Amino acid sequence: MSTQALTLETHDETVKDGIVLIDFWADWCGPCKQFAPVFEQASEQHEDITFTKVDTEDQQQLAARYGITSIPTLVAYRDGIPVFGQPGALPAPALEQLIDQVRALDMDQVKRQYAQALEQERAKQQAQAAQAQAAQGVRAGTDPAAF
Repeated sequence: MSTQALTLETHDETVKDGIVLIDFWADWCGPCKQFAPVFEQASEQHEDITFTKVDTEDQQQLAARYGITSIPTLVAYRDGIPVFGQPGALPAPALEQLIDQVRALDMDQVKRQYAQALEQERAKQQAQAAQAQAAQGVRAGTDPAAF
């Protein structure tokens, strides 16, 4: 299977099932050009994996969603959960090792850990929102312009 372009519109549907590898790249990037044939060759060897590419120049919103600041960056998903992300061009043996590791994951354990991490992040965001509201309330009460 060859690689396919990934866009903001196709992202969520693409990453929801199975193993998905995402290569963030740009045409002007030398290391991206070096990694491209390695990624393409792996896509031909592993037909059960979805190999996608994100042109960071064309898909700036998607790159921003991931916080991409260095390219190439490789991201791996398994069953809708991001399990790996790292900038830098990987040599073929390292990419094969990564694929083996993603396949070997105990997804029941990963799903439990992911759910816990999401819950912790929600709690943190709620606490920050409550603090911000409390701070605004204090400021409004002591602000002379509020009277």
